[in-house]
Amino acid sequence: MRTVALCLHLLFLSQSFAQSVSFESEVAPILKARCIRCHSGEHPKGDLDLSTEKGLQQGGSSGKVVSESREQPGLLWEMVEQKRMPPKEQLSDNELRILKNWLEKGSPWRGPALQVASKPTVSLRAGKDWWSLQPINKVSLPTVKQQAWIRNEIDHFILHQLESRGLSPSAEADRRTYIRRVTFDITGLPPTPSEIDAFVRDTSDQAYETLVDRLLASPRYGERWGRHWLDVVRFAESHGYETNELRRNAWPYRDWVIRALNEDKPFDRFVQEQLAGDVVAAGDLANEVATGFLVGGTHDVVGNQTPEGMAQQRQDDLYDMVSTTGSAFLGLTLNCARCHDHKFDPISQKEYYSMQSFFAGVQHGARDVANPAVKLQLDKLMTERKSLNQHLMEYKKLVSNSGPPNSVLNTEVFDAVQARFVRMTINKTKINDEPCIDEFEIYAGDINVAHVSMRAKPTASSEYPNSDIHRIVHLNDGLPGNSKSWISNEPGKGWLQIEWPTPVVIDRIVWGRDRNNQFQDRLAVKYQLESSLDGSNWKLLCTEADRMKRPVAKDQQQQSYEMKSHEAKLASLNTKIRDMESQLQVYCGVFKKAEPVHLLKRGDPMMKQEEVPPSSIEALGIPISIQKNATDQQRRLALANWIADRRNPLPARVMVNRVWHYHFGTGIVNTPSDFGFNGGKPSHPELLDWLAYQFHENQGRLKPLHRMIVLSATYRQSSQPDQAAVARNSSIDADNRLLWKAPRRRLEAEAIRDTILSVSGNLDLTMGGPGYDLWKYSNYVVVFEQQKMLPANAYRRMVYQFKPRTQQDSTFGSFDCPDGTLTMPKRNSSTTALQALNLLNSPFMIQQSSILAGRLKKKAGMQSEAQMKLAFRLALGRLPTPKEEAICLAIIHEHGLEAFCRALLNSNEFIYID
Repeated sequence: MRTVALCLHLLFLSQSFAQSVSFESEVAPILKARCIRCHSGEHPKGDLDLSTEKGLQQGGSSGKVVSESREQPGLLWEMVEQKRMPPKEQLSDNELRILKNWLEKGSPWRGPALQVASKPTVSLRAGKDWWSLQPINKVSLPTVKQQAWIRNEIDHFILHQLESRGLSPSAEADRRTYIRRVTFDITGLPPTPSEIDAFVRDTSDQAYETLVDRLLASPRYGERWGRHWLDVVRFAESHGYETNELRRNAWPYRDWVIRALNEDKPFDRFVQEQLAGDVVAAGDLANEVATGFLVGGTHDVVGNQTPEGMAQQRQDDLYDMVSTTGSAFLGLTLNCARCHDHKFDPISQKEYYSMQSFFAGVQHGARDVANPAVKLQLDKLMTERKSLNQHLMEYKKLVSNSGPPNSVLNTEVFDAVQARFVRMTINKTKINDEPCIDEFEIYAGDINVAHVSMRAKPTASSEYPNSDIHRIVHLNDGLPGNSKSWISNEPGKGWLQIEWPTPVVIDRIVWGRDRNNQFQDRLAVKYQLESSLDGSNWKLLCTEADRMKRPVAKDQQQQSYEMKSHEAKLASLNTKIRDMESQLQVYCGVFKKAEPVHLLKRGDPMMKQEEVPPSSIEALGIPISIQKNATDQQRRLALANWIADRRNPLPARVMVNRVWHYHFGTGIVNTPSDFGFNGGKPSHPELLDWLAYQFHENQGRLKPLHRMIVLSATYRQSSQPDQAAVARNSSIDADNRLLWKAPRRRLEAEAIRDTILSVSGNLDLTMGGPGYDLWKYSNYVVVFEQQKMLPANAYRRMVYQFKPRTQQDSTFGSFDCPDGTLTMPKRNSSTTALQALNLLNSPFMIQQSSILAGRLKKKAGMQSEAQMKLAFRLALGRLPTPKEEAICLAIIHEHGLEAFCRALLNSNEFIYID
C-alpha cells in the first residue's frame, strides 16, 4: 500500500513535468522494481495489486488509489508525499518525474501484467546474477611463469592460482605411486605386480597415455564410477519407511548406469534415458530401464486411506523426484521451495510446482520390459521346479514319519479308522510361543479328505488377533507356507479340528509348521491326535511319542541324503527363477496420464491454489516449449532436453565438478549437489568453466575429461612434499584447495572390500544381474539379519551387493557407506574404532587372510621371506624395506602367516592412496 502511495505521489509531484512518457520502457521498470514485490500476487499488501491495470484502477482495502480528477492527487500520492512509500529506499528525482507524468496522462497501461523483478545477489541471498546461473563462455588460458611444469591446459589454471599466492607445486610422484593412484581412481582396484613392473619399465613417450587409455577401456571403470552416480541418485533396493519391503527387480537400473559409463554415453542421452527411457529407448530393454532413476527413492507402501494421507504420500513421492533431479543434474536445491519461495536462491514456490508437473504421470512400481526369450527360459525353469517339488514331497513323506517333529513336514500313521471329526491338541511348543500349522492334511488312501474342496470344515480353539494371514480358514486351503497359516492365540497350546458332513475312513495325517522351510518357531513338540464319530467320544490315534517308536526304513539314510540334495537343487532353482522374474518386470516406474498439479499453500496438499503447468526455472533464462496439456511422456522428454540443452549452464558445471571431486577428494565447488547461495564458492572458477566448455565440445562424454585430469601435472604431483614446503604452503592454504600437492585419500568401503578380495585372489569379476545378498529376512515387517556364512556369489565387487535401505554391510558399512535413504553426493571420511575392529576381527577379514596365506604358499613356496615379499607386492605394490622385513618375519615366525596377512591388510598404506 505504501509503495503505491509513493508511486502516485511521484506522479502528481509537479504539473510542470507533463511530458511524453513510455510505459513499457520507463514506467513498468519502476513498478516492477519498487512496487509490485509487495503489491501483487494472490495476497498483495493492502489488497492492492499494482501488477495489472485492473488492480491499479480497482484500488485496495483503503479504497481507490488513483484519483479520477487530475486536480486531486489521490491516496497513492499522499503516501508518497509523506515518504511512507517505498518503505526503505526512496525514488530518484528522475523516477518521480516519470511516474508523475504518467499519472497526469491518466495512467495509461500498455502491455501485459508485470512480473516481479528479480533481486540482485546480496549478502543474504542469490539473484539471477548468481555465478552458477551465468552462461558458460570460452575461457582463455591464464599466463604463468613456470611453463616447464605445464602438461596440459588444466595446469595453467592451477599454477596461476598458486603463483598468485606465492605457492609452488610439489614434485612429481614416482611411477609406482602414480599407477597405484590412477588405477584405484579409475577402476577401484589395485594394479597387479606385473602391471606395475610393465609401467615402471616403459620408457616410451606415451607410457602414461597408454596406461590411462587401458584403464578407461576396462569394464571395471563403469563399476567404479557407477557406484559414484548411484550415491548421487540415492539408489537402493528396498522401499524404506517402517516396512522397508524389498525391490528385487531394481537392479537393472544399476546395470544400466555401469554400462552407460563404460560406453561413455553422451550427456544428452544419459539424461534423456533416465528421465524418458520409455520414449527414447522404447522396446530396448537394456536402456528403457534407465527410468529407474525416477523411482529410485523411498516409497511408503503401507498406504493411507484418508484423503489427506494419500495426498501427502503422493506429494512425498513427487518431492523426491523433483529434489533428486534438481540436485543430480542442476546442482539446485529445488526442494527448498516446496512450501515457500526459496529463501536463498532465485527459485519461486510456483517454479517448484511447475517442475513437479513434469513428473505428474510418474508412479512408483514395476512394469513389463522383458523379451520373449526371457519368458521362454522362465517357463522351462518353472516346469523343472514343479517336477522337483513333486519328487521332494515324496521323499519327505517317506522320511517324515519317524523321529522328533520338524517344522517342515510330519507324517502321522495309524490303523485305518472311521471318523467324522479329527482333532489335534497341542500341549507344548518348542519355545512356548503360539503354535502354528500351515496346512493340515488327512488322507484316505491317496486323497486328502481334509481339503476344503472335500466339504471339510476347520475350527480351532482361538485365532491369532489382528492378522489376515494367520486364519483358521488357512488350515485346509491347500496353500502351504507361513503367509497362509493358522496360529493359536495361546502361548504353547491350542487345538484345531476338521469336521465332515459324513464319516470317512482315514489312515494318515500330514502337518507342518512351514513347508517352505523359512520359519522354525511356533513348532508343536507335544500333541495328541484324536478322532470321533459324534464329536463327544474321542479315540486317541497317536501322540508325538509314537513317532519315536516307529521303525526307521532301511533306506532312510539314503532317502534323507537324496532329499537334502533335492532341497539344495530347489533352492538354487528358486534363486534362478526369482532372478529371472525380476527381468520380466523391472522397478523403473509406471507411467500414467499426468494429473493436474496445483501450487500448495505452505506445501499442504489439502490447500490447493491455482493449477501450475510444466515450466522451467526462469533464472536460467531458457524456456521450455511445452503445452499445458502435454502427455506424461512429452513432459519428461521436454524436461530432459531442457536439462541437456547446451545453453543450460548448470548441468555441465555440475558434472565436471563431480568428476573433479572424485579424483581429488574435493570438488572445485566443494558442495557437489549445491551450486546455489548456500553452496561452496568455486576455488578455480575459470577452470570450472573451461572444463564445462570442453565437456560440451566432447558431446558430454566423461572419458576425455578423466583422461585430461589424470594426465595433468596437477594430478601427477606427489602427496608428500618436503617439510619446508609443507610449512610454507600450509600457512596459506591449509586445506590444499589450491592443489599445491596431491591429496592423500582413504579408499571407500567398496574399494577396500574389492581390494581385499583382489589381493587374496578371491575376487569374482562376474558383471551384472541380481546382486549377491548378505541378508536373511524374517517377519512381516522386513527384519534384516546378516548371514553368518556368505553365499557362493558373495565375492563379486561390492557394487553388486544387494542394497536395502538403512542396512549396512556389518564389516564395511562403518566406512561411511550411504544407506540409500538420501542422496549422497559427497561421502564423509571418518575415522572410528569400529572401522579398525571390523578390519582386524571380522569373520570376513579372518577368512580372507587365511585365503591370502594359501595363495602366498602356492605362489611363493614355503619360505617365509618369499611369502612376505610377495604379500607386499600384491597388497602395496612394492617390496618391503629392510626394517619392515625384520618386523614382518618376526610376526610370521611368532604368530603365523595368517596373522601377518591380517596385519598387512590392516595397514594404513593398504587402505590409503597417495
